[in-house]
Amino acid sequence: MEALKRVRVSRAALAHNFELCRRQAGTAGIIALVKADAYGHGMLECAQCFARLGASGLAVAEAIEGVELRKAGLALPIYVLAGLAPQSIEAIVTHRLTPVVSDTQMLLLLAREAERSGRPLAVHLKVDVGMGRQGALPGEFPVLVQQALGTAWIKVDGLMAHLPKGDERSAIHSNQVLADFTRVSKEALQLIPQPCSLHLANSGGLFYVTGAGFDLVRPGIALYGYYPDGRSGREAATEPRLRPAMQFSAIVLQVRQLPAGQTVGYDCTFTTTRPTTLAVLPVGYADGYLRKLSGRAQVLIGGQRAQVLGRISMNLTAVDISHIHGVQAGDEAVLLGRQGGDVIDADELASWMETINYEVLCLIGRLNSREYIDE
Repeated sequence: MEALKRVRVSRAALAHNFELCRRQAGTAGIIALVKADAYGHGMLECAQCFARLGASGLAVAEAIEGVELRKAGLALPIYVLAGLAPQSIEAIVTHRLTPVVSDTQMLLLLAREAERSGRPLAVHLKVDVGMGRQGALPGEFPVLVQQALGTAWIKVDGLMAHLPKGDERSAIHSNQVLADFTRVSKEALQLIPQPCSLHLANSGGLFYVTGAGFDLVRPGIALYGYYPDGRSGREAATEPRLRPAMQFSAIVLQVRQLPAGQTVGYDCTFTTTRPTTLAVLPVGYADGYLRKLSGRAQVLIGGQRAQVLGRISMNLTAVDISHIHGVQAGDEAVLLGRQGGDVIDADELASWMETINYEVLCLIGRLNSREYIDE
């Protein structure tokens, strides 16, 4: 039976975006971020796609994601960026994941498990140059490096940091972070006898911060077709542009004729002022189409925009199609994506939700069934 609503993900768009990122990265390798279910696009499918396209590695937030990728047969380096905890140590070593290490306690636990299992472990060490969440502070970083070098069964394979304002096209703050990381990593490299990769740039660093490429880059949102600074990034971009990979659509459940003076939805927040034709859609906040969109959002039906009326509920949304002729139950309504000559993208949805494109994609992609297309 056909789903009433679905998310389509374009493999062609993923490949297009990967190629743009690779071109922008120059000689740096691409670590493709597939954490958070690939920003709602499907972790396994996207990881396999990026591996085929030549990614140097994949990045997840937690070890459990990396284990899933290993069990699916992916042999690339898999970096665990954030969720390093005592409970994940055994899985990291067993499945040959590459943890990002910020403190000596985790380093010792990893070394102990690596020795117990007889499996040497590569790690990347993180310095905090302004993000404030994870990483050793610059003054503490040499101690972390020296401890890692002196710990049997541990190999220091990389040094990294994160850009707190990588989503800003103005790179004033990021240039200072870049300078700090360059200085700290240069000092650390003098202590490390073997080759060691450096990486700093996320999507914003890749596109907006000159000189942030180093040996590896870590694009995330850009792989899925969006600029980290939202719509302004898309407007400022030169051709060829990133291509959004996700479309979210639903069928029209019912077409209804309402008289003037009829309230619509919970709390009666909207009252018709004229005879109104409604399309009822099987979409609500349970699907990531947030209540915040009530009375704000628009959808595409028949290539035209239809305004959301009244409260969005858990499973239903009503839109005004009085100006769109011939709409019938079973027709397609596009909530995110292109129909005809118009498009509603995640940046526009984010503006109505008062959030960012990242959150829009994660919500919608993870809460709805997905299919993958090659067009």
